[in-house]
Amino acid sequence: MSAGAAALQRQFTVHVVDDDESVRSALSRLFRATGYAVRTFESAQAYLEEASPEEPGCVVLDIKMPGMDGLTLQERMSDRGFNAPIVFVSAHGDIPTSVRAMKHGAVDFLEKPFDEVDLLGAVDRAIELDAELRERRISTAQFRRGLEDLTSREYEVMTHVIAGRLNKVIARELDVREKTVKVHRGRVMKKTEARSLAELVRMAERAGVPAAKPHDSSDMVGAVRRFEPPVGILHQIDPTSWHRSETECDRWERGHE
Repeated sequence: MSAGAAALQRQFTVHVVDDDESVRSALSRLFRATGYAVRTFESAQAYLEEASPEEPGCVVLDIKMPGMDGLTLQERMSDRGFNAPIVFVSAHGDIPTSVRAMKHGAVDFLEKPFDEVDLLGAVDRAIELDAELRERRISTAQFRRGLEDLTSREYEVMTHVIAGRLNKVIARELDVREKTVKVHRGRVMKKTEARSLAELVRMAERAGVPAAKPHDSSDMVGAVRRFEPPVGILHQIDPTSWHRSETECDRWERGHE
């Protein structure tokens, strides 16, 4: 096990939600033996009442339980701000149920009896996903604080930058000198702590910052024709991302929109 993986195990907790006491005990022993902290809950309601949305980790969740079932808990978690990734385990799984679970962001769906190696692998991925999601939320919060420090002109320039426009095009649309655009652009990068243009675009997209629309779409023909990107701000800026597969984190966030 790598040092990074071991560090994640020490920081994150596996929450086991299952009405079967024998299953809870067996899974608790398994996860503790591999280095994870573990909390167990006998029902979905108990998890909502006792767990904290801020606690790092993931949830290993049964589908069919008395009272609130696993899929309903998944929905309630989203409504209440619980962002812990979920690994479903069930002896009553079927294709529609698994599709629904995965569509709403589940990391995996394992049928009982499952292989311990498969379960541990799914939990490892869920923990890594939670770490990435938390890092994204922190960076987005920092980015939004940086936005508050922007002047109105800097913000305006930024919305053109994330739309993929060249400095000379921005200068023409805002009726300012190109040198002025470069200065504002530099200040935007500094205040938002964006290390690259691609990172600025990603952070703006995650923060919900809309890109500016051109006053005259013909001004953009030359710049856009160079890349011929698919629709989407990120793709206009970062051509390497056009063929990049969707990450687990991206899929999870899409499932929670």
